[in-house]
Amino acid sequence: MDPESRLRELGYELSQVAKPVASYVPAVRSGNLVFVSGQIPIVDGKLMAQGRVPSEVDPETARRCAVQCALNGLAAVKAEIGSLERVRRVVRLACFVACDPGFHEQPRVANGASELLGEVFGESGRHARAAVGSIDLPLGVPVEIEFLFEIAE
Repeated sequence: MDPESRLRELGYELSQVAKPVASYVPAVRSGNLVFVSGQIPIVDGKLMAQGRVPSEVDPETARRCAVQCALNGLAAVKAEIGSLERVRRVVRLACFVACDPGFHEQPRVANGASELLGEVFGESGRHARAAVGSIDLPLGVPVEIEFLFEIAE
């Protein structure tokens, strides 16, 4: 099954690529790699949540934000290469979680994105990953994720 059909089967649709909030581009291709800039949880131009985990945003909401970041990352790679069918492998994710001191569940939050990519791409969706705590993220969001994809030439 192609990745977009699989997304629909899972109840998701890709939206338009979110406009950058500063001086950068959403994705850059170099050879057979596509580097996707940090994606934040924006849906229809609106932030899903703002604040630090867990005092202002509960971990489950942050996990859902990670899912949205992954959907936005897929929209960015699709815009760059034309079709998600050209994705050969999800290589790496870097997930940043704005959190309070003492919060140690960044991997649980990041799993929202990782599990979605595994469901969409199967074995090719398994990837290397970093899950990092941060004191603050752009626009006050709780989660930001950057991606690295390998694509077919």
